[in-house]
Amino acid sequence: MTTLDTTPPVPAPGGGNRLGWALADSWTMTRRELAHWARQPVQIVVGLAFPVMLLLMFGFLIGGGRGLAGDYVDYLVPGMLALTMAFGIESTMLAVTQDLNKGVIDRFRSMPMAASAVLVGRSVADMIQSAAGLVVMIGVGWAIGWRWHDGPVAFLGAVGLLLLFRFAMLWAGIQLAMVAGRPEMVQTVQILVWPVGFLSNAFATPQSMPGWLGAVVEWNPLSATATAVRDLFGNPVVTAGSWPAEHAGLLAVAWPVALFLVFFPLAVRRFGRLSR
Repeated sequence: MTTLDTTPPVPAPGGGNRLGWALADSWTMTRRELAHWARQPVQIVVGLAFPVMLLLMFGFLIGGGRGLAGDYVDYLVPGMLALTMAFGIESTMLAVTQDLNKGVIDRFRSMPMAASAVLVGRSVADMIQSAAGLVVMIGVGWAIGWRWHDGPVAFLGAVGLLLLFRFAMLWAGIQLAMVAGRPEMVQTVQILVWPVGFLSNAFATPQSMPGWLGAVVEWNPLSATATAVRDLFGNPVVTAGSWPAEHAGLLAVAWPVALFLVFFPLAVRRFGRLSR
């Protein structure tokens, strides 16, 4: 004899709409990524400590600030905050390639969950880690004498620009990770990020460089964010009348938006093809 299941169906979150399901699935995937922190504490600590070591090395061992009027630490710390947002891309790439090669993505695709939840969960967890990294770096900067001078609104605006830059970079990292495909290839692909980091004004003013190199540095997306953040913090800014330096605030928004508009659809499209 056959019995009928009379258990009422579980209602979808958000009033049964697809957005509600997608948000619930995305939060589940975010919690999964955060749970990895407890299993990989060394990786998290190294990720937080590396930019701190760079800050201390350039601030006290190597030094710099040629052509700069003002305290070099006040110039360096905002640049290091921007650099930290760029270099965090490596952990994003490694996490995505590991999931791809362990078959985790295939298992997720066999489950009744929103296809976007995997990428959204990865990006949310990444942004939480980036915010934690900012807190650490701001604390270290304060400890070594760096200060911001233009009030809480400008401070929050600077933090917002840094996180916007990070958000764009993480989608670039997700796309590059799927192109790399394997964890051992991440180190090769991530070399592309280093010119963005070091061909910037994070450590030195473009005016202290050869003319052609200074021009390249000034148009770097990281340089635009660093200059705009320095201005909002009330820290030393060297413009020398160049267009990218004079309009750093505009470029600090335009560059991340442009990067996001390029890499987000590419990442979503490539992720959708993984199941084919």
